[in-house]
Amino acid sequence: MNSISANLNIMIKACEKASRSLIRDFGEIENLQVSIKGPSDFVSSADKKVEKIIIEELSKSKKKFSILSEETGLLENEDNQNLWIIDPIDGTSNFLHGIPHFAISIALKSHGEITSGLIFDPIKNEMFFAEKNNGSFLNNKRIRVSNKKKLEECLFATNEKKYNNIDLTTRKTGSAALDMAYVACGRFDGFFQENLSLWDIASGIILVKEAGGMVNEFDLSKKKNIEILASSSNINQKMLEKLHKF
Repeated sequence: MNSISANLNIMIKACEKASRSLIRDFGEIENLQVSIKGPSDFVSSADKKVEKIIIEELSKSKKKFSILSEETGLLENEDNQNLWIIDPIDGTSNFLHGIPHFAISIALKSHGEITSGLIFDPIKNEMFFAEKNNGSFLNNKRIRVSNKKKLEECLFATNEKKYNNIDLTTRKTGSAALDMAYVACGRFDGFFQENLSLWDIASGIILVKEAGGMVNEFDLSKKKNIEILASSSNINQKMLEKLHKF
């Protein structure tokens, strides 16, 4: 594996630290399912806790970088050419119901492009990361998108209701970040969804591209209402044709 940059190293450290709090909180969920107060207040506090740890860790090393986070929004700093993009828990609904499928996501947008991204599934201990021109990795092993060529052999992820009757085999997992990570490592062959926020998919974009896949171009200054179409290059055109016909 190529050596990783100082920035990615900071992201990994922040993520590992925050995940300890997240794993502890996830362990508490079962007790909360039966409590009167219910788990939703608890989840928003877990979300904020994780976000706080990540922001503190990232800011220790890079005091001037700006930050965009799901919970807090945009924190403009002296350096607005470098922006950390944070989703403290992608898949909160899964987390809330005690389903072990959610992730912490951190990306760095530098001078208008995503230059590094990291998606960490703390329960499965799977760390997906990528840097521009340096490849995509899962726990230090190089990953590539799937090489299937026939649509009927492919499995796609989407959480979009309007695609319920599309003529493709689809799964709804409840975490866009992990859906894209799974496209990058070949578990899913493609992912398509509308109305996403930048923090849902910023890391996934670079992961898929660096794993040899394709992601539609869009304006990275957009923060909401983003449509993503990601897949291997083998089936990209076929997937798009199906979606357009639909």
